[in-house]
Amino acid sequence: MMSKFTIHIADSLQDIPVAAWNTLAGDDPFLRHEFFSALHESGCVSRETGWSPQFITLWERSILRGGMPLYLKSHSYGEYVFDWAWANAYQRYGHAYYPKLLSAIPFSPVTGRRLMAETVAHRALLISAAMKIGQESNRGATVSSFHCLFPQEHEAREMEAAGMTLRQGIQFHWKNREEGKYENFEDFLGGMSHGKRKKIRQERRKVHASGIRFQWLSGHDISNACWRFFVDCYNKTYDDHRSMPYLNLEFFVQLGKSMPENILLILALRGDEPIAAALNLHNSHTLYGRYWGTKEFIPGLHFETCYYQAIDYCIAHGIELFEGGAQGEHKLARGFLPVRTWSAHWLAHPEFAAAIGDYLGREAQDIDHYLNELNDSSPFRKEVGK
Repeated sequence: MMSKFTIHIADSLQDIPVAAWNTLAGDDPFLRHEFFSALHESGCVSRETGWSPQFITLWERSILRGGMPLYLKSHSYGEYVFDWAWANAYQRYGHAYYPKLLSAIPFSPVTGRRLMAETVAHRALLISAAMKIGQESNRGATVSSFHCLFPQEHEAREMEAAGMTLRQGIQFHWKNREEGKYENFEDFLGGMSHGKRKKIRQERRKVHASGIRFQWLSGHDISNACWRFFVDCYNKTYDDHRSMPYLNLEFFVQLGKSMPENILLILALRGDEPIAAALNLHNSHTLYGRYWGTKEFIPGLHFETCYYQAIDYCIAHGIELFEGGAQGEHKLARGFLPVRTWSAHWLAHPEFAAAIGDYLGREAQDIDHYLNELNDSSPFRKEVGK
């Protein structure tokens, strides 16, 4: 039955029709052809930066039935599911860990579909194609493994059934009220414990007492000067952490032009002078917090710009979910709840695969215990918290 389908590996987005790919992507902004094009055409994601596109496409004659973003990688930067210890172990035993195959959204720890196909059978073909690339390349001793980061749980389970090993992680997400969305920020605070509610109010008052006001700008409203200011802030954040930024001005400007309806830039201003900025992507139901930076330190400005303003935006626009980014236990006290994230891994070397599988099994038990502890520390009053 599957003989009518063909697999094509695309090393350039120009080989994939925009409309057909976006039909598969649906409303996920990180899967859109325009998002990947901005990454590739700006040079942020390329063979030179260690990301060589190997996108898998599944065709039924001339109809695109499935797709998977896939890269051949020469390092593990920009992933947020850390396998540096695995790479070091390979090196100690005289094996090459790189290159490896990676299905992920570069520099974006956001959960979403990685197997862009409607049926289980079609998704199985995508998984099989990726593993086949790894297996065939491995005979030439060039690819050590295949990894899929932040898939939806049902996709992770399908990969597990195909022979991959699952890994779990934890992020902190804000959720709008399920029955009757929050009317305003105070309505949201009303469900929290007294201590947490008081602290958030104090943080917000301090920022506003500093003379800071905020603007919400969609992609349509962001001028080139605003983009330059944001990128200066973004670069400063990386510089403050003694690291190199992954993205450049060209990427952000192109993203703003090609996906304006998916962009929210939050500007913090003193008078008419911008001093901080946070960039978010969104669709009708989810806001994704991505990057931020500031020109000066003001107590509480980070929380206000990145979290509270974003929550205000979600409430005002009826958005159900706010993913605030990777890690961050400090988010728990500010109304974000822990959620489990997934990744799937296949390693060609049998002994390493067994050892890492054993480690991930123990790690999953630790994740369970940690998740229980976090849920016991919910910032919401017990009668409304879940």
